[in-house]
Amino acid sequence: MIEDSGGVHADIVAASPVPLLQNREDVRQCLRSCHTSRMQVRHIPSRIVSLQPSVTAILRELGKLESLVACTKYCAAICPEVAKHETTIVADSWTAQAQQIREVRPDFVIASVPYQEKSLAEVLKVGVPFLALSPKKLADIYSDIAAISRIVGAEDEGARVIDRMTGQIEEVRKLTGNLVRPRVFCEEWGKPLIASQPWVAELVEAAGGEFVGTPGTRIEAAEIEKAAPEILIAAWCGAGDRVPLTKIVEARNWQNVSAVKAGRVYCIRDEYLNTPAPTLVQGLQALAAAIHPEQFPHAEGLRCIDNSMTSSDRISGGTGEVAVNGRPR
Repeated sequence: MIEDSGGVHADIVAASPVPLLQNREDVRQCLRSCHTSRMQVRHIPSRIVSLQPSVTAILRELGKLESLVACTKYCAAICPEVAKHETTIVADSWTAQAQQIREVRPDFVIASVPYQEKSLAEVLKVGVPFLALSPKKLADIYSDIAAISRIVGAEDEGARVIDRMTGQIEEVRKLTGNLVRPRVFCEEWGKPLIASQPWVAELVEAAGGEFVGTPGTRIEAAEIEKAAPEILIAAWCGAGDRVPLTKIVEARNWQNVSAVKAGRVYCIRDEYLNTPAPTLVQGLQALAAAIHPEQFPHAEGLRCIDNSMTSSDRISGGTGEVAVNGRPR
């Protein structure tokens, strides 16, 4: 996968790709077959470089942070535990540098979207096994967790992580099954305006909403206004919780949009929705609180426009002060 998040899932791999895992039984069958699968790993790496936060978050859930010798500054932000291991900080998969990676003497590199052609070339120069992930949907993310768990020799823990994640999502889905489903637009970037990824659309559906627009694509502000969303959610890649809600509403002339009139405009922390890892469960909780506040308590990482007139709202609305190309995944 080069440049965007499209393309083949796990396209540069040290072993055969894992099949897509749609449910818990798929997970169990996939991991039980490890001893006969072509994905079997004979050598368990002990010096792993992670080039995206999603990879580091998965390693943490698997209890394998001790194998991590280098990661990105975004990884350190979402997973502060890496500081305890004195993990070296390197450039991410968008700006990867071969020399940086070589210096930590890795025996495996794992990366995820986004990529550039030149950054992939840099990783390949290192000459060690390299797993490149390109998730789109929740099923892809489960497959990624299973693949990484096999590589690090933690198949049983991988099964538990996936089982726990799917169970938490299904629990919320059951609670919202009979509720009214408001229209929800969720964006991952402001200029150009880009709808959130397909896995976010799935989480919106699980949280009891109806996703507006085509996930992961550019869309015009006028189209959103015409769709009349009842809830607006911004989770800009790399921006944390600093999306300037009031400013973007004014800049897009959305004052008459139903969500704005009702005061249902929210920011959700970037890493809770844009990191394809078990941390998405926190994003789901924030989505559920925004979509059905009568059913779910306020969640960590959720901010409403009513409370957005802070210094963060003086940040320019998607004008380049937060770099989309370096967005953490």
